[in-house]
Amino acid sequence: MKPLTEQEIRTAFVNCTKGEAKRLAVPRDLAERPWDDLDFLGWRDPQAPDRAYIATELDGRPVALALRCPQAASWQTRRSMCSICVTTHTGGVSLMVAAKAGKAGQQGNSVGAYMCSDLACPLYVRGKKDAGVGARLHESLTLEEKIERTFANLAAFIAKVTA
Repeated sequence: MKPLTEQEIRTAFVNCTKGEAKRLAVPRDLAERPWDDLDFLGWRDPQAPDRAYIATELDGRPVALALRCPQAASWQTRRSMCSICVTTHTGGVSLMVAAKAGKAGQQGNSVGAYMCSDLACPLYVRGKKDAGVGARLHESLTLEEKIERTFANLAAFIAKVTA
């Protein structure tokens, strides 16, 4: 993924207002991020643990989503699978909910997906981060195919938000 600047990220949000995009917390360490190993940049807001954000490139342009993550429930300590990268975690997957873009989002419509709580899907797929024993199921796919699947799953989620 091409490195993104703070300004590119802020202007890329499709499901929040310009004012909200200006006020949200963007990581200060963008220059140190492993951009070559990322298909998307995901982060949690340290001041608001129920907020998360994703930024990526689709069709050559940056796209970003604001997400909400409800507080952890007791059932979330069971092993769950991320719908983006297909990594299983014990307590490491959360329901991430995005308001739909445009008028539908203003009316309160939203879309959700179960994702890695730390939004490090690209690193789990590449084996750069370990989710524990049994986190990655044995698959006959090549690394490139796993990366393509992860990006396709994310693109499908973004398409639901922007539809």
